[in-house]
Amino acid sequence: MSPQTPSRSASVMIIAGETSGDHHGARLVAAMRKIDGNISFFGIGGPSMKNEGVEIVVDAASLSVVGITEAFSRMPWIIGGLSAIKRAVAEKRPGLVILIDFPDFNLHMARYIKRFSIPVLYYISPQVWAWRLGRIKKIRKYVDRMAVILPFEKAFYERHGVPVTFVGHPLLDDRFCGSADAHPEKDGQKTVIGLLPGSRQQEIDRNLPVMLAAATHVNRKMSGIRYVVSVAPGIGTDKVLEYMRPYRDVMDIHIAEGDIGDLLSRSKMAIAASGTVTLETAIHGVPMVIIYHVSPVSYLLGRALIRVEHIGLANIIAEERIVPELIQKDATPVNIARAVINVLENPELFEETRRKLRKIRDQLGEAGASGKTAAIAYSMIQKQDWQDPLTMGAS
Repeated sequence: MSPQTPSRSASVMIIAGETSGDHHGARLVAAMRKIDGNISFFGIGGPSMKNEGVEIVVDAASLSVVGITEAFSRMPWIIGGLSAIKRAVAEKRPGLVILIDFPDFNLHMARYIKRFSIPVLYYISPQVWAWRLGRIKKIRKYVDRMAVILPFEKAFYERHGVPVTFVGHPLLDDRFCGSADAHPEKDGQKTVIGLLPGSRQQEIDRNLPVMLAAATHVNRKMSGIRYVVSVAPGIGTDKVLEYMRPYRDVMDIHIAEGDIGDLLSRSKMAIAASGTVTLETAIHGVPMVIIYHVSPVSYLLGRALIRVEHIGLANIIAEERIVPELIQKDATPVNIARAVINVLENPELFEETRRKLRKIRDQLGEAGASGKTAAIAYSMIQKQDWQDPLTMGAS
């Protein structure tokens, strides 16, 4: 879209409380600046949004938690973050607020923002279709439009009377997101298994030790394997290296920092913590074993609320268990290793898994989610009689 005349209000607040949200938020900011270079941005985010020129009022790293009970340990930072960003809204009065995932914090903010009559765009939906369906009432009341990235979410929100546009998945815009038909190349003479423990330190502490232990079991049964640990942006390598140190004499293990797409393009198999990274792995056509670890109390509370059969996004979209899921006490090193070996030693299963993962990629729409969402956001800033820019002119 070509640059347009300056917006009526050239200030946008954007809140992304997690690493993936920070990445997608930065893409969205860049896309909006292509439409209107006069827009300024402030809010909550991380290094990616900061690099795009967003004024970071609260660092997302101070707020990010996994699990229900784990949130209590971060409560002072969460309360402080809420206070700081509320002050910023009251002082700056932006022309639009964009919320990215991070539902408990963002839905609280949506309610507060409405008292200023500021339009709210929610990009990347909370998984209300999976659990805590009651939050749909808050979304309907406080959010002006949802920009959703999973194919079934549009019909879900339409059933509940929420204005919604399906924009496709932003992961399809990544430069390393190549064809799932291509087989990965080996690193030298070795087959790569990616270890993807998560993007938060909490997740790494819970998942990486069991992943490394599982790798030793795989190593006893199979030769020619190189293990590569993905370290997300904003996570220091010191703790990861500390976890890896006891294993370096018994197996070939390395670190890959930054963009996970490069690692996935080289991986034949992955062990992945449940979350967005499992969908990214699926998009690359890489068979995986999904593991999930939270505190016992968080798990019991979550199980009571969850309304879907699977936890992995690839399996949820496919509506079948394409890749194994090992949850809590089942996510032992022996069980993980057994699942990895089963796929790698069974060529028919390996290829069938890849075939099904390709279908998932096809369901996610076309590339360009950031640009489509930017067009929606710009229309809302302008406070036009709102028309969906993705359907205007359609017959």
